[in-house]
Amino acid sequence: MDGSSMEAPVALPPPPTPPVSLTALLAREELGLRRIAGPDEAELLWVHTSEMADPYPYLLGGELVLSAGVLLGDPDGYVARLVEAGAAALGFGVTPVFDTVPGALVEACDRHGLPLVEVPPGTPFTAIARAVWRLMAEARHRELRRVTHAQQALATAAARPDPVPAVLHQLTARLGGRAVLLAADGEELHASGRRPAPDVGAALARLARVVSAGARPAPASATDTLRDTHLSAYALGGGQGLVLELATDRREAGDHTIAGVAVVLLSLLAAPHRGADAAGRSAALVRLLLGADARDVGPLLGDAEQWTVVHARRSGDGPVDPLTAGALGAALGSALVDAGRGGDAVRVLVPGDDRIVPQPGWTLGASAPAPVTALGLADGQAARALGRAVATRTPLAHHRTGAGTGLAALIPPDRAEAHARTLLAPLTEPLAETLRCWLGLHGNWDRTATALRIHRNTVRQRITRCAALLDMDLDDMDVRTELWFALRQR
Repeated sequence: MDGSSMEAPVALPPPPTPPVSLTALLAREELGLRRIAGPDEAELLWVHTSEMADPYPYLLGGELVLSAGVLLGDPDGYVARLVEAGAAALGFGVTPVFDTVPGALVEACDRHGLPLVEVPPGTPFTAIARAVWRLMAEARHRELRRVTHAQQALATAAARPDPVPAVLHQLTARLGGRAVLLAADGEELHASGRRPAPDVGAALARLARVVSAGARPAPASATDTLRDTHLSAYALGGGQGLVLELATDRREAGDHTIAGVAVVLLSLLAAPHRGADAAGRSAALVRLLLGADARDVGPLLGDAEQWTVVHARRSGDGPVDPLTAGALGAALGSALVDAGRGGDAVRVLVPGDDRIVPQPGWTLGASAPAPVTALGLADGQAARALGRAVATRTPLAHHRTGAGTGLAALIPPDRAEAHARTLLAPLTEPLAETLRCWLGLHGNWDRTATALRIHRNTVRQRITRCAALLDMDLDDMDVRTELWFALRQR
């Protein structure tokens, strides 16, 4: 196992040039090359021509060494030194020194496991080098194109309503295998791809602990191999202790770059969207929990005098995790997000009175702008707006303003509120809310049930109960109008 440091830069370096396979070089018919000893395959990183009796000091590893055997004395010792230096293969040119490849050299290459290629008299060494460079250029072009397409796909995935799962899905689509996003405590937040064998999962967990942030300095990435499975772990930026795990069946030259792009995107998606006043806002929330007056802590929430409460529900009522909820908050321009529990909607507190715009993959309900002292009222407005949006299948519904305009403005507010309290006194809160929703949706049973997330029979029972308690005919338009006016004044 090895761990190597890797920061998360804005612009990632291009992938290294992929090696050229010996098979691809032998397939170039114009060269007339023929493998006569050693393994069938090798990966070539460069070409080195040398007539030295021992070229070991000048080799870096991965070379196709070309020689005509001018100073070949001890074939076995010569091949042993090439293998020790990490040479990938040996190309031996026949004539002018030898008419055929020496048998002792063939035996030595078979014995030491070094591919031996016969170079015919009509093939210059420079032609072989040129062919290798051309194959490397083609391989690099293919790899750059693959990495570019992967980057575009990952960036597109990051803009989807489910950015984190979408990025992981694209990552496994490009690299194969499995990708897992872990929380700081090792909990699996999201995953994509087939689940690996138990021992592979255990090895991934060990890698994750290597890169997890702790008291000791930890590398930003670590790799390992278990049988034929390549394992990687990457620490995400943002100081949240998140880790990306990868288990793939192959490891190409550009895979590390593709994974690096995913790490950058996931770090941005998972990072807390907080400004310089985060401490002040946290203090405000603490003081509210401890019972402070909202008017006293309001200034700590920021410069905004007005706030808009937004209730959001995933289209199709899909599950919502904190990362997805945070991404919605970022899209709305706020770090004040409540991911909710169970089937509850996500709630976002948006500073200012800017109009909320629809968000792909979400159904939203927005309150009217309100001061911090009236956020409770705004929360109810947003909940009712979301219910109306869900019932009418619209992506966004705003709280219907206008209670203080038109005919309603002709009645003093205190008298209107007193009349509403008296008229609606027999109704409990659930009954009053059901009646309000039902009237607002023009008496549609199904839409009311959808908005309130209850069965339509429950809606019918509640409306029937309202009619009995109020002793009113709810089919009468005059009655409905009076009740709607009263409900708006509650």
